[in-house]
This record gives sequence, C-alpha cells and structure tokens, in this order.
Amino acid sequence: MHYRTSGIPEQAAPNHPWVGAGPSAAMTAVVTGARRRAVRDGDRHVDTAHLLHSLVESDPEVREAFDGGPQLARVLGYLVQRSIGYGLRWQGTQEDSGAFPAVREPAGEGWSPSAAAAMDRAVRSALLRGEAHADGLDLLAALVADRRCRAVEVLERAGAEAEWLRARAVDRTSVGGPQG
Repeated sequence: MHYRTSGIPEQAAPNHPWVGAGPSAAMTAVVTGARRRAVRDGDRHVDTAHLLHSLVESDPEVREAFDGGPQLARVLGYLVQRSIGYGLRWQGTQEDSGAFPAVREPAGEGWSPSAAAAMDRAVRSALLRGEAHADGLDLLAALVADRRCRAVEVLERAGAEAEWLRARAVDRTSVGGPQG
C-alpha cells in the first residue's frame, strides 16, 4: 500500500551497491537505466527486474547470451509489461529473496537487498577473473544465481531457463569474453 503525499515518485538513493574500483561506463549505464525504471514505475528501490531490463536493453553481449530471437522478445515483453500490469503486485514492496546475504553497507540504500547482492556478486566475479570492473555478463550470471529474485521470475515466466543463461554468461566471461 502506498502512502505517498506527492504524485512524483521518489528518486532512488544516489549511492551505488558495488565494491572495488566502482563501475565501468557500461555498468554505469545499466545502473542509471535501472534507477530510471524504478522511478518511472513508482518503486522506492531498484530491484533485480529493473537491472535485468536495463541490462538486456543496453548490453549486446547479454542479448547474445539469450540466442536472440523469440526467447529474447518474450523476456523483453514481460519486462515492458511490468509497468502496465505485470509486476504491479511488487509495487511498494522491497525485494529480498533471502537467498544471498544482502550488502549491508550504506551502498545498499535505494536498492533491494537482492539487487545489491547481485551487484556485489557481479563485481566479485570480475575481480576473481582479474578484471577491475564487472561487465553485463557478470551481472547476468549474478542475477540468475538467485533463483528466488524477481529477475528470475520474469525469465521463467518468459520461458527462459535461468540456469542455462547463467552457464552461458559464465562461459562467455571465462572463455569468450574480453581478457584483461
């Protein structure tokens, strides 16, 4: 239930839920797009579905992980429907799947615990590979690792297999992805 006094959605907090050296330019674009979606949808927190939507729209490597075509179109269709019907039951609630510990630093403010944890996992994955910044495939793998998050719910409703996507994203970052 909403108790807003204004018709203007609140802006998400300006801080970012990542560790290490901070985001790359590409990840900054993903985060900015996710924050914009959260505000437009009237949500107080950026959640994993916002991140997935921004990621799919802005990152060509992530779109390639879906093998393009009908599967990608269905996922985008579900994501677009979020603000016009699908996902309205999420509005006014904070996502926390409880599957992973949330980032509890100030950087998590304005982010659902699941989204903050996914950003943290993405950066840690990049660091383990020797990269200073996470890329879109790191974030995709981190999102689908949490089987109970909103991004995975969207993927499953669209007929995309989260585990298959995770394996493709991990494979592309470790084998076919750019090496530092």
